Parts: sequence; structure tokens; C-alpha cells
Amino acid sequence: MNRTLIASALAAALVLPTAALAQMAGPTPTPTYDAEKCFGIAKAGANDCASSTGSHSCAGMSKVDADPSEWVYVPVGYCERIVGGSKA
Repeated sequence: MNRTLIASALAAALVLPTAALAQMAGPTPTPTYDAEKCFGIAKAGANDCASSTGSHSCAGMSKVDADPSEWVYVPVGYCERIVGGSKA
């Protein structure tokens, strides 16, 4: 019985500080910024939402790189600076 008690105490001593630290850290904050849609720069399978032509209605369904009907969100003002990017 002493071995079980000692093993339980040791396990608790190792786990409790780790759990407390994880709880203190809290969730990782997500950056927030004003965004705009930028067409023609999405990689295949990496678009943010539906195609502007209506060929699909879900994110991640683009078939080719740099399709002018596919878009991703970028911070406001960045689309004009990206080669091939268009806001329309």
C-alpha cells in the first residue's frame, strides 16, 4: 500500500503544476485587422470562400493557382501590392 500511495503522490506532484501553468496561460490571442478580398492570388486548395463565378461554395476548393475568380482575405491595402492581385 505504501508504494501505491507514494506513486500517487508523485504523480500528483508532477501533474498539478503543469495543469496550473496551462490554465494560467489562457488562449492564444488571434490578431485582428481590417481585411479585404484579394482575387487571383490564391493557391490551389487554399481559397478563403466561394468562387466569384459560382463554381463552388466552400473554402479550399480552388483547383488551380492564381485563378482570377478565387480569393483570399488580406489586410486592407495589401492587394494592390501583390503581383496578380485584384480587388474586383
